[in-house]
Amino acid sequence: MTPRPRWLASLAGLAASLCVAAATAAEPVLTVVTGGRTATHTAASLLAQPGVVTLTVPKDVSYKRRMTYQALPVAALLPGVAAGASLRFSAADGFAATLPADLLLASAELQPRAYLAIEVPDAPWPPLKAGDPATAGPFYLVWVNPERGMIVPEQWPYGVVRIEEVAPLGQRFPALLPASGMAVDASVKRGFNIAVKNCLVCHTLNLAGDATIGPDLNVPYNPTEYLRLDALRRLIRDPQSLHRWPGGKMPGFSPAVLPDRDLNDVLAYLRHMANRKVALPK
Repeated sequence: MTPRPRWLASLAGLAASLCVAAATAAEPVLTVVTGGRTATHTAASLLAQPGVVTLTVPKDVSYKRRMTYQALPVAALLPGVAAGASLRFSAADGFAATLPADLLLASAELQPRAYLAIEVPDAPWPPLKAGDPATAGPFYLVWVNPERGMIVPEQWPYGVVRIEEVAPLGQRFPALLPASGMAVDASVKRGFNIAVKNCLVCHTLNLAGDATIGPDLNVPYNPTEYLRLDALRRLIRDPQSLHRWPGGKMPGFSPAVLPDRDLNDVLAYLRHMANRKVALPK
């Protein structure tokens, strides 16, 4: 056999190195920022941690059935984070949920407990939708005992790419807040807190917020200004019943997820904010 020229062997070695580097670069990475420190994790590095467990979720929010995952307690990723802090979970599609750290750090048997499910590269999860290969991976926040902490479906972010310690949403974006001086138990104030959990994970309002999936809820128009109240209720309960659209992403909020009182409070908040618009940038 004729030996290959040295330069050809070197070129082959370089090509192999580039292939390895490209494969490594393509591996999904989770970025965690807490206490001013940034850590990056791959699925492999997370699966190698000693706290990983095999976790069965009887009623998975995203898959609507029983699912079993390799998962790590979220608290293991948040060393030094105080219970009064807030954590923002950002997904690749623009979904962004800000959750209180005390929920994420809870570990008592009867409390809701947060886990980061990790998609094993050689055993991918099933697609979320028929005809679309996208799964809930590579990183997905799942819960044990969610009913004990009133955890709503929008607090199960999937496709997570970044977890970051941040100030509460209203503190970072004052344009989201109702007028000051309102009673703490006012319907509008409750509506704001409910909107943070259920609405502002996908939408902005007054051009303020972290999410980038849905349209703004106040400018140029608030939905209470262009939809009858009964139609707006129908939109929130079952979006496809109001306008059929195969590409629609908005989920329906059933009474089990958003009781009538909570829905009334959200509508009160939206009506209130219609009179607190910010100017559209030119």
